[in-house]
Amino acid sequence: MIEKRQFYINGAWVDPAEANDHNVINPANEEPCAVISLGGQADTNAAVAAAKAAFPAWMATAPEDRIALVEKLLEIYESRNEDMAQAISIEMGAPISMSRQQQATSGSYHIRAFLEEARKFEFAHPMDEATPGSWIMNEPIGVCALITPWNWPMNQVTLKVIGAAIAGCTMVLKPSEESPLSSMLFAEMMHEAGFPAGVFNLVNGDGVGVGSQLTSHADVDMISFTGSSRAGQIISKVAADTLKRVSLELGGKGANVVFADADEKAVKRGVLHCMNNSGQSCNAPTRMLVQRDIYDQAVETAAQVAASVEVGAPSEEGRHMGPVVNEVQFNKIQDMIQKGIDEGARLIAGGVGRPDGLNRGFYVKPTVFADVNNEMTIAREEIFGPVLSIIPFDTEEESIAIANDTPYGLTDYVQTQDPARANRMIRALRAGMVETNGQSRGNGAPFGGMKQSGNGREGGKWGIEDFIEVKSVSGWTEAS
Repeated sequence: MIEKRQFYINGAWVDPAEANDHNVINPANEEPCAVISLGGQADTNAAVAAAKAAFPAWMATAPEDRIALVEKLLEIYESRNEDMAQAISIEMGAPISMSRQQQATSGSYHIRAFLEEARKFEFAHPMDEATPGSWIMNEPIGVCALITPWNWPMNQVTLKVIGAAIAGCTMVLKPSEESPLSSMLFAEMMHEAGFPAGVFNLVNGDGVGVGSQLTSHADVDMISFTGSSRAGQIISKVAADTLKRVSLELGGKGANVVFADADEKAVKRGVLHCMNNSGQSCNAPTRMLVQRDIYDQAVETAAQVAASVEVGAPSEEGRHMGPVVNEVQFNKIQDMIQKGIDEGARLIAGGVGRPDGLNRGFYVKPTVFADVNNEMTIAREEIFGPVLSIIPFDTEEESIAIANDTPYGLTDYVQTQDPARANRMIRALRAGMVETNGQSRGNGAPFGGMKQSGNGREGGKWGIEDFIEVKSVSGWTEAS
């Protein structure tokens, strides 16, 4: 049993003010793999006080010095990639090969992108040539509470921590209590890199406890939260009392629009993308909209691809799918699959229950429904599991109407070989991100959504700007 009861506050590992043990469950076997402490108000207050005390000096630190510390952090992170991969695999069930290649490396990927943008970021610059002495100062907002989820731990931690640190903010990180081990390892790296005491603090806890305490804390200037849309609504309401800035990266119900002229790998690519990370990604393409001309073939292909996805233990090497994170998620996904059946969708792969041969652990069958309409529950609600809904459409206009008929607006996908159509779709889709024909948006591209998928943008220069206050001044002289 791994024991990690301490918090990282003011540059040191400290015991909680009051003991409050919490077991971290290994989703592969449903057994405790670690014990942590859940913080209380005293721990939250201590972490916020440390961040507040450290802010003036950190804000005044030259950007090149802040960048140098992040460069050191990157070296340490890359040297411990295997440790990070193992921690993530144990705590949330990512297969070890996937954890090495995607989960752990997402952290170094984002750190490198931030560094590239930080080196050219203008923290102060003239407003224009017509008004000498009028300058724009990009200054840190202050003490930031960073609340991160369990599904892509380092992806979200680095998007928040590094953006805040480069901007000059101090922070308190509350990782998910479901996957805290990776964040505690990250705290060790921050310490080794030499970040000044109080700049980065970590307190474990749940949403009702430390999460709510941070959201309502008078000395916290900003909340950056990734999680469910429901939690985002609650955080926004509580934060309003102190007029904190709130940056939210929330749920999604991505439409993947497959036209008749899509490339031959489009359907396979969409199914595998939906199943990646056991379907536990907010930007997963969970609604596949298929043009009627190729609908029957697409359904057949999707069923074959889903049936070929192997499910197995996270500790085993390979390209299989692991379990979902916990019993609550497992039961929710099972209920949603049953609801899809009950509401008349045609089950063409997977279904309720665990895959054959797996009687313990939170394993879900890769599941695909055909003949779904956009009013069904499985098409409306975020399932956060390996469940794909296939919806037919006839015209481009109909596909846009179906794709946009959702409370979410995070990531949509378009598959067509017609560049003009692709451009029309990109403009028409109401989502913060649109990906076309399997092409990546690039390192440092902004990540974020519209509507109930949240606000704010993470990554690259936008991820730095998220933590910035803009100060407009006159009478500035460069000599000073």
